[in-house]
Amino acid sequence: MRLRDCHNFHDFRRLARRRLPGPIFDYIDGAADDEVTYRQNTASFERCDLVPNVLRGVEAVDISTTVMGQKLAMPVYCSPTALQRLFHHQGERAVAAAAAKYGTMFGVSSLGTVSLEELRKAHDTPQVYQFYYHRDRGLNRAMMQRAKEAGVEVMMLTVDSITGGNRERDLRTGFSIPFKLTLGGMFQFAIKPMWGINYVTHEGFKLPQLDQHVDMSGGAVSIGKYFTEMLDPSMNWDDVAEMVQLWNGQFCLKGIMSVADAKRAVQIGCTGIVLSNHGGRQLDGSRAAFDQLAEIVDSVGDRIDVIMDGGIRRGTHVLKALSLGAKAVGVGRFYLYPLAAAGQAGVERALGLMRAEIERGMKLMGCTRIDQLSRENLRFR
Repeated sequence: MRLRDCHNFHDFRRLARRRLPGPIFDYIDGAADDEVTYRQNTASFERCDLVPNVLRGVEAVDISTTVMGQKLAMPVYCSPTALQRLFHHQGERAVAAAAAKYGTMFGVSSLGTVSLEELRKAHDTPQVYQFYYHRDRGLNRAMMQRAKEAGVEVMMLTVDSITGGNRERDLRTGFSIPFKLTLGGMFQFAIKPMWGINYVTHEGFKLPQLDQHVDMSGGAVSIGKYFTEMLDPSMNWDDVAEMVQLWNGQFCLKGIMSVADAKRAVQIGCTGIVLSNHGGRQLDGSRAAFDQLAEIVDSVGDRIDVIMDGGIRRGTHVLKALSLGAKAVGVGRFYLYPLAAAGQAGVERALGLMRAEIERGMKLMGCTRIDQLSRENLRFR
């Protein structure tokens, strides 16, 4: 199987599985507890049907959108995800370059493996910085100031990860940073030697956003302990309101799922919210973001940009989310599998296929602009 044989999400996933050691593949692929929410994220789209219109003259289709002040050539952006150079040695460099090619936004995680400054200098595409709230308030201010000085356009605070989810696949393989593999996990690395060769022949693995604060040698604070020891579970709305004022720009909360929280985000001055259950990796049994989208758009959509992520596999999924009022959608695994399979070429192919699917779907729906999509185009089973 080669990259040219990949035509959809499932093809990229299969190719990534062939190329990655089992513990690393499972880190991308897995979710919390019984992975019910992970499955429901995609299943929720399948309970919604599109109702197309015809004979509308659709020679030219414009799929651009503006979200949180950022003009995107397509309504899909690459959500910030951690540890990308574990999956492919190009890591965030590949994702940023592919996003730039397709004129869309990309995110850099606090647990990213390439510095946000390097990526900001390399590409003028809108950049999101995904931020965790730490016990050390001085650290929070310093990290925000660093992002501001780098020229990051959007600050995205993740609010659903005050503690790590119960990801049992990782427990079985012993996946952690630094690696503390079980015997079965070590065997999986042994039978995929090309990953190891690439890992040791390229620059050393690091977390440049946190290199002064997380000990990668396995001493003071490993990644496993990062969530339990450095993040602040006492974070509340007053703390976030202070951050919004300090940032004084486009500020987004990622992990909002209730109408009450969406309204509170508006009240404290956020300019965007991402409906998200963290890809099913945190609270298993939580509701799918797509299922929550309509009521939150109805509540706050005229006052704040509403985005969603989770379960996006097809261009038609994107059209359904936009029809309910989302300004854009974020994807994670959708680009991580192609990244793992083929680096920048993989991410570019995935985004290219997604763009083609959206454009084709728009034409078949009888729409030439995103603002022509509406709930009149949808029926729920």
